[in-house]
Amino acid sequence: MVGLPETDGPRKIVADAWDYKGRPAARSQTGGWASAAMILGVELNERLTTLGIAVNLVTYLTGTMHLGNAEAANVVTNFMGTSFMLCLLGGFVADTFLGRYLTIAIFAAVQATGVTILTISTAAPGLRPPACGSTAACVRASGSQLGLLYLALYLTALGTGGLKSSVSGFGSDQFDESDRGEKKKMMRFFNWFFFFISLGSLLAVTVLVYVQDDLGRRWGYGACAVSIVAGLAVFLSGTRRYRFKKLVGSPLTQIAAVVMAAWRKRRLELPTDPALLYDVDVTPVAGGKQRLPHTKQFSFLDHAAINDNPTTNQSKWQLSTLTDVEEVKNVTRMLPIWATTIMFWTVYAQMTTFSVSQATTMNRYIGSSFQIPAGSLTVFFVGSILITVPIYDRIIIPIVRRLSGNPQGLTPLQRIGIGLILSCLAMAIAALTEIKRLHVASQAGLTTTNKDSTVPLSVFWLVPQFFLVGAGEAFTYIGQLDFFLRECPKGMKTMSTGLFLSTLSLGFFVSTALVSIIHNVTEKGGHGAWLADNLNNGKLYNFYWLLAILCLVNFAFYMVAARWYVYKDRRAVAADNSIAGLELTEAEACYHA
Repeated sequence: MVGLPETDGPRKIVADAWDYKGRPAARSQTGGWASAAMILGVELNERLTTLGIAVNLVTYLTGTMHLGNAEAANVVTNFMGTSFMLCLLGGFVADTFLGRYLTIAIFAAVQATGVTILTISTAAPGLRPPACGSTAACVRASGSQLGLLYLALYLTALGTGGLKSSVSGFGSDQFDESDRGEKKKMMRFFNWFFFFISLGSLLAVTVLVYVQDDLGRRWGYGACAVSIVAGLAVFLSGTRRYRFKKLVGSPLTQIAAVVMAAWRKRRLELPTDPALLYDVDVTPVAGGKQRLPHTKQFSFLDHAAINDNPTTNQSKWQLSTLTDVEEVKNVTRMLPIWATTIMFWTVYAQMTTFSVSQATTMNRYIGSSFQIPAGSLTVFFVGSILITVPIYDRIIIPIVRRLSGNPQGLTPLQRIGIGLILSCLAMAIAALTEIKRLHVASQAGLTTTNKDSTVPLSVFWLVPQFFLVGAGEAFTYIGQLDFFLRECPKGMKTMSTGLFLSTLSLGFFVSTALVSIIHNVTEKGGHGAWLADNLNNGKLYNFYWLLAILCLVNFAFYMVAARWYVYKDRRAVAADNSIAGLELTEAEACYHA
């Protein structure tokens, strides 16, 4: 690798970063806010596009493509679930093959292609069914029309997953953690990153949804395609200023290697002294890892560190270091928390599907002329987050500090728990609101009429459920992110975001499964479908009650998992005390001898 001229001096070189030509990165010529700003622009466009499609997609599927409410809801949740699940694939590709820069560039282009096809599918008359007439029945979209729509959606999801997996990491790469000044800037970068996510969300649920409903989908999606291409162009224009990091390999490969090596050696007897297990000799170990003390939990994985053939070199699939094994144990300990947070995102999914469907049936007028787009009700998500975060920082944290003495206020697990409770409450209120809506519809004689008839009830009755889920997101999202970033081993930091986003993905997929099961069972049960195409003839409130009960059961399991879990820093203190106690015992034995 070619070095920079000597006049740059060692202090001006970032130790672990390179420029676009493969030379050590000069601090004054690469990285910093100039580079980070270009990366933030890509994230803004990604959030604008993904959320702009998701929050209003159900109305397009039911109103234009003439799908039923249950099927339309599943299309939306599958799209969102796939977008987040593909973050794991994107992270693997970035860490193992392409690097974050190329991953962002390639997958942004893929997302732009998907949105372009989506724009074409909504603009060309032949790619959607004819509009419903006053007497003729609505014609469902054909297989080819839906096929093109799904192609567009899943290309967009693929682009979203690959892009989202690398944007935050590549942005933080532009700052040197070893430099105190740049480390402070990096912390501010994450604040601005969250701000741009919120800004993109706000623009999506207000301006973009309004354009889609009033000017046409082709204009809304066309604007998304143009913005993504513009964001990609800006991103590529910063190539000369970016700092690049070496590929470190995917943590998923490490997990698979440890499990495979442990399985191969499962019949070997573990040594009584953990010091006999294979480990590296230096601290910290290569790759930025930190050597971890041995723990007795999940001892089956210790078999991977048994060096049964010390005379030959063995691959990582045959022999793992004890440090690698302990890192995998750390991830394994986090799985109960990971599993019990999925239910929150199942509740969250309803806000982009059935809650939007409810809004389409209600009075959405402000005054006599302006009608709120149904998808814009999700603006209360953003509003509740913007209200909850400062209330937490300025009011809740000081109170908790005084009461508990904990300088950070609530712990990550406590924050997640509050979010789970708010999701239970949101579903109970959503059920009561739906009962109210059906009562008004019955009084107005709308239960058996056209499903497009407006129920004379203000759409603002839906605000509490949106607000509660949004406030729950503020607690759960930040709590999860803090938990996974803090508790993941240092050598697996790239996987922490993927673990977090996978809970969102699985939440949407669980929603899809529940909707399919409930719809099929209740439709054939003879007592009326809960999730009817005409909500005025359905029993959506029963579905909300079911979710509230499932949330409570899940919260009970979460409490067990949270009480069982021990934070990583506390485990380290316990290990140090154990070692100190062992040394004291040995010293006493020597003294008595």
